[in-house]
Amino acid sequence: MEFNHYRLTSAWRLPAPPALVYRALREVERYPRWWPQVREIEQLDAVSGRLRIRSVLPYDLVFTATARRQEEQPGGRGGVLEAELTGDLAGWSRWTVKPDGAGASLAVFEQDVRGGKALMRLLALPGRPLFLANHALMMRSGRRGLSRYLLRGNEARSS
Repeated sequence: MEFNHYRLTSAWRLPAPPALVYRALREVERYPRWWPQVREIEQLDAVSGRLRIRSVLPYDLVFTATARRQEEQPGGRGGVLEAELTGDLAGWSRWTVKPDGAGASLAVFEQDVRGGKALMRLLALPGRPLFLANHALMMRSGRRGLSRYLLRGNEARSS
């Protein structure tokens, strides 16, 4: 087992149709409005941006996400968003959004990454349980934040 390699999956049931969830997840620049651990996003070009995230543990992760795939399903039935990650996290992440009952969605987040930050590599073995718990807390908070954001109507798509 490579302790600095993480394959993570989170499934979020969300109170909105797949088309709305897909659009909210595609608008990465708005993540800080609803996901407290996404501290900052700097748009680099049309397909990439630099993100700074921080959960419970006292360190920031900074990485660049570059869109590899954006496939919206016809008829507002969701879609797939995939990005390549470089920097403090290196690998890829993917959102898959699909219907989950009347007016609801299931958003599945998959991530296959290695820690690029020296501290993460150094503490890969003893810190792994903490890193996984930190990630789980971040994902739980993100689900709650996105649910609230969707229920508020994406802040009326303004600001």
